[in-house]
Amino acid sequence: MNNLQTRIDEYLNYCETQKRLDAKTLKAYKIDLTQFMKEINTENFIDITPSMLENFIANLHTKYKPKTVKRKIASIKALFHYFEYRDLIEKNPFNKIQIKFRKATILPKTIPLNYIESILATIYDYKSNAKTKFQQRNALRDVATIELLFATGMRISELCFLKINDINLDNGTILILGKGSKERILQIGNAEVLNILKEYQTDFLRECENCGHFFVNQSGTPLSDQTVRRMISKYTRLASVNLNITPHMFRHTFATSLLDADVDIRYIQEMLGHSSINVTEIYTHVATAKQRDILSTKHP
Repeated sequence: MNNLQTRIDEYLNYCETQKRLDAKTLKAYKIDLTQFMKEINTENFIDITPSMLENFIANLHTKYKPKTVKRKIASIKALFHYFEYRDLIEKNPFNKIQIKFRKATILPKTIPLNYIESILATIYDYKSNAKTKFQQRNALRDVATIELLFATGMRISELCFLKINDINLDNGTILILGKGSKERILQIGNAEVLNILKEYQTDFLRECENCGHFFVNQSGTPLSDQTVRRMISKYTRLASVNLNITPHMFRHTFATSLLDADVDIRYIQEMLGHSSINVTEIYTHVATAKQRDILSTKHP
């Protein structure tokens, strides 16, 4: 059967059951391939030609940013590689086209050290002056969250996914499940960060044990990406910091700080969980201000 929809469904099932791709990747594949099927103007994948692919890709460039176009092309390429693997096609039409487009280099945005100091000071002050137990516990969770983001450079998705058993505060290690289900272990080297995490764990132990996640709301539900974003916006505003700060900027700042401290880039790659050194190397372009003491002297 040469029906494109049928083969796409078959391929997605293969990705899930054989390749063991995670839910987020599968969702992206499904979105990209569904769009491809709707716009390619044929239900028979055997009839798809190089010129049809070129027209489809040209249309993508009019709608999306280069990064998104690249992802969508990769999804469709993977589908046709699957067709080859299953001997469903004699020739891959992608082999007849050249895909080249210049991608603008967007340098990672970092947070100035004095801004981070001000935000952390604000959270600690908010925690100390909380009028209710509810406010005090929220502030404790918030400062533990932001401290860990900055102390490890982990992705916001990785932080929210942390399970209670992933963190060993006795030896200061964290097991992180990164992109592509790749595991890595990070060491928390700052004593103040460890202390605030221990205080948080003690206070929220019941909620953490009930849901299994390390970072939770007082209602006992796992902390979400959006909650962390709102948390950062709240304290940025209270600290009178005139900068739109995102969770990922803590990761960028962590990486450039290590580069400024002359840490080997391959070690930074491992800490960040980058699959390619090329991704890590972009930080060499933004490591301009010397921040050697940032990881140990940032606290108020």
